[in-house]
Amino acid sequence: MPATQKPMRYGHTEGHTDVCFDDSGSCIVTCGSDGDVRIWEDLDDDDPKSINVGEKAYSCALKNGKLVTAVSNNTIQVHTFPEGVPDGILTRFTTNANHVVFNKDGTKVAAGSSDFLVKVVDVMDCSQQKTFRGHDAPVLSLSFDPKDIFLASASCDGSVRVWQISDQTCAISWPLLQKCNDVINAKSICRLAWQPKSGKLLAVPVEKSVKLYRRETWSNQFDLSDNFITQTLSIVTWSPCGQYLAAGSINGLITVWNVETKACMERVKHEKGYAICGLAWHPTCRRIAYTDAEGNLGLLENVCNPKGKISSSKVSSRVEKDYSDLFDGDDTSNAGDFLNDNAVETPSFSKGILHDDEDDDIMLASGRPRQRSHFLEDDENSVDVTMLKTGSSLLKEEEEDDQADSIPNLPLVTPQRSFYDGPLPTPRQKPFQSGSTPLHLTHRFMVWNSIGIIRCYNDEQDNAIDVEFHDTSIYHATHLSNTLNYTVADLSHEAILLACESTDELASKLHCLHFSSWDSSKEWIVDMPQNEDIEAICLGQGWAAAATSALHLRLFSIGGVQKEIFSLPGPVVSMAGHGEQLFIVYHRGTGFDGDQCLGVQLLELGKKKKQILHGDPLPLTMKSYLVWVGFSAEGTPCFVDSEGIVRMLNRGLGNTWTPVCDTREHCKGKSDHYWVVGIHENPQQLRCIPCKGSRFPPTLPRPAVAILSFKLPYCQIATEKGQMEEQYWRSVMFHNHLDYLAKNGYEYEESTKSQAIKQQQELLIKMLALSCKLEREFRCVELADLMTQNAVNLAIKYASRSGRLILAQKLSELAVEKATELAATQAEEEEVEEDFRKRLNAGNTATEWSQPTLRNQVEEEAEDTGEADDIEEKSEIHQHGQNPFSKNANSSDVPAVKSGAVTSSTQGRVNPFKVSASSKEPAASVKSARSPNILDNMNKSHKKSTALNRATNNEKSPVIKPLVPKPKSKQASAASYFQKRTSQADKTEEVKEENPKNSSSENPAICPQNTENERPKTGFQMWLEENRSNILSDNPDLSDEADIIKKGMLLFRVLPAEERKAWAAKAKGGMASDGAEAKKRKCVVDTSQETENQEEKATESQHLPKKHKPLDLSTNQKLSAFAFKQE
Repeated sequence: MPATQKPMRYGHTEGHTDVCFDDSGSCIVTCGSDGDVRIWEDLDDDDPKSINVGEKAYSCALKNGKLVTAVSNNTIQVHTFPEGVPDGILTRFTTNANHVVFNKDGTKVAAGSSDFLVKVVDVMDCSQQKTFRGHDAPVLSLSFDPKDIFLASASCDGSVRVWQISDQTCAISWPLLQKCNDVINAKSICRLAWQPKSGKLLAVPVEKSVKLYRRETWSNQFDLSDNFITQTLSIVTWSPCGQYLAAGSINGLITVWNVETKACMERVKHEKGYAICGLAWHPTCRRIAYTDAEGNLGLLENVCNPKGKISSSKVSSRVEKDYSDLFDGDDTSNAGDFLNDNAVETPSFSKGILHDDEDDDIMLASGRPRQRSHFLEDDENSVDVTMLKTGSSLLKEEEEDDQADSIPNLPLVTPQRSFYDGPLPTPRQKPFQSGSTPLHLTHRFMVWNSIGIIRCYNDEQDNAIDVEFHDTSIYHATHLSNTLNYTVADLSHEAILLACESTDELASKLHCLHFSSWDSSKEWIVDMPQNEDIEAICLGQGWAAAATSALHLRLFSIGGVQKEIFSLPGPVVSMAGHGEQLFIVYHRGTGFDGDQCLGVQLLELGKKKKQILHGDPLPLTMKSYLVWVGFSAEGTPCFVDSEGIVRMLNRGLGNTWTPVCDTREHCKGKSDHYWVVGIHENPQQLRCIPCKGSRFPPTLPRPAVAILSFKLPYCQIATEKGQMEEQYWRSVMFHNHLDYLAKNGYEYEESTKSQAIKQQQELLIKMLALSCKLEREFRCVELADLMTQNAVNLAIKYASRSGRLILAQKLSELAVEKATELAATQAEEEEVEEDFRKRLNAGNTATEWSQPTLRNQVEEEAEDTGEADDIEEKSEIHQHGQNPFSKNANSSDVPAVKSGAVTSSTQGRVNPFKVSASSKEPAASVKSARSPNILDNMNKSHKKSTALNRATNNEKSPVIKPLVPKPKSKQASAASYFQKRTSQADKTEEVKEENPKNSSSENPAICPQNTENERPKTGFQMWLEENRSNILSDNPDLSDEADIIKKGMLLFRVLPAEERKAWAAKAKGGMASDGAEAKKRKCVVDTSQETENQEEKATESQHLPKKHKPLDLSTNQKLSAFAFKQE
């Protein structure tokens, strides 16, 4: 019957691993690159005995209670077995030994080293040594002749040699292998072997076949090969009887032949296709132990077993069962027979296993072999293994006739049949919980996240769960019994969520411990329907989610109310929750050649539920799988793959995924890894646990958390240019969450955004200066396109002072273009706001939002232009309040600052130029001395949008969050002013009574009386009225009002400073005649601007909660006049 392949298990850290049996076959002994030798009673032994022999162990051999190992300190060591007590050093080399073997009776040991030498040492007297010289490269492997006459060796020099042990001479040498300079570069480790007992044949794996050489004549008797061997064979081993030969390839295929008949008896494919580097046949049973280059241990049972018939249901694992179902029924050809990467089995049709009963496991109606779990037996060459004992000659003579007589009606498949040789499907990744360690461990982490740690203990003494919080000042640790055998868990600030699989008696359960509940009942349990298991769970703010094996995602409130349920497009892999966001990763298809095919859904479960990512592919590194899914502390989705690449959702680039860190760059060894537990965007921190020689940490001792920095994989990162580019774009990306928070109404620190923009503009200026030095002026303009208006002005100054006049001109044109685009955008937004506001306030008095802003900005233009020349020399990049066309650098670096300059008209005396900050306007600074907006006749808003207050505080309006109005550029302000002059002049100055409800509210909506006040003209407006006809005559092509304003501004700016000041003074002169009351007030408060601001802040805080009568129209005019005179 075909061999049974047991599921692979973890044995050692990834790297070369060796395996052997003890003399009786009761134990499996392995060694690996972690320096440990492990003694396994069986493959299911969860607690093998471990002996540390050094930093790395390359090979091991066991005989007569002596365990010999080749260790990385260049020695061959001996330990007692099974005690593991050191028993001395047999011999030393100048470099590490690669292979060590015993002779038949265990009295001698042969070792081959990377220093080209082979040594044979007496175990009892290590002074008795023989050295064999002749190889010109490191020695790969050795094998003792059972009669102790010859010793065979293979080397990286491409040769296989047979030595005469007695006189240390080379009997024969064959150039069979590819040459290389070291063992790690060798395509094959060429583990050769003599036939047991007689030593008649020497088996050497060469390319895709095994060559067998006859003893003493050294002639190539025959080769063993198979059509399904597609990669190089690297290791062979004989059965103890010498009748069968097994070989392993570098792509994980194990093939077994009957040497006498040359028939292929078994074919077994490794679960993941890793290279086979260790192969050992049990001394008495039909079992083969094997290890791969990733440190895993596997076992084959019933190898070449002549008894019994084929089982129709034996599969090695759940993954293989899925795949045999997936590919069964492909009737088009035999291509499907080997399509599965885990392999499938096809029964042979030899007469010894055919029975009279109606067993359709043998053949489908179509005559095509049915696919099995993971084996392919040969057909035509297979024979009745019970007849092997009668002699091979009989078999050879009667083989064809016997087969023709016994199964004349069954079509045989020839060995030369075509088979599928394309991409092989990848086993699907099993569901996992982020921050958890493997399920088979007795002590494991169920979850480790930013809230705390949940550990599970499942041993003979206890089966319990411990919950530990990072912040012990708020939460206390919890100990829970685990009678239901919970396997997955999640932890949040509100609750602990646990889930278990179903059993024969009990359904799968979801168990929530809602410790933040204010009532006394803090637990609830929900049973899943029959045959539906929970595979992944997560917690959010006020909700819990569970994904099940029925492809359902079930939502619950944190108190246990069942909410929405929807279907997943594929089997779930993992889930994560944060606030209102739910992040789901699932299998969207079958991956090939080691790649996983995963999809991602991102949903927001707030009041307005919506889906952000609709099953988009999840970009993993090639041939990797998912190891961590979650959110940053600020709420940005992230994930980590098995290659250590951390990727983050880039909301600023259409919800794409950007790699932000490669944890492998920080690892010292190849088998070291970092186990991610949390991600922070501000400060930029990747919190993870370093795991030496493993992918996950042990529970005890408590592992220490390390902090790694982020680095985007930009080119030429060693140069100054590359470093600044990486820093700039990393800063942009890691502050995208601020825009997301603002958009969704969350609070955050405004200083964080200001500091980020300041840092970004500094980097851009530095890159521009570097490009100037390299005479890359076109690149300078590209960089300036990323800058704010203020930074562009500084760039113009830098270019002018550097003597790069063409660049300065280009930058000036760019500044005008940016301002024009900004004005057009803001005008469109204002139209939308106006239209939306009219719909909101249908039936009520309309609120004019835009008119005062336009007028005030035009007034301020003259002030800025008049003072520009004086302020220019004192400019700094980091100050706030910049006009788009002013050379003044004491301004904000923020493009398109949203209006936040709104204070209440009921507050009494206020500074009309004060900017108040809110959570939705990160760029506005509390310390700003200037503002492009003088809408200070409204209440100061705190942590909420002023536009929101306008709508929500009007009792007659519905509670809707309108768009936030933005300040206009100078050009747009002036254009709007002149376009609306006629309607402005028609407006009456009659003062109407305010709505008492609005005046008494703490944050009243803007009233038309306060917003429609007639404003005096500025110097620029008066100059434009007088010179308008000249501009039109000089430029007859100007038809649009905005173009006239733009041209007028350019002409006004080139006027001498004295003339501009004269126009400004002329405008002020008209304003000064507004009355004596303003003069009286001027005398009272004729102090510095700084003192007035301080008094104003105190006044605001004093009067904010009180109810005031609104000032009448004339008072507002006088206040405005006074403010301009203070300039």
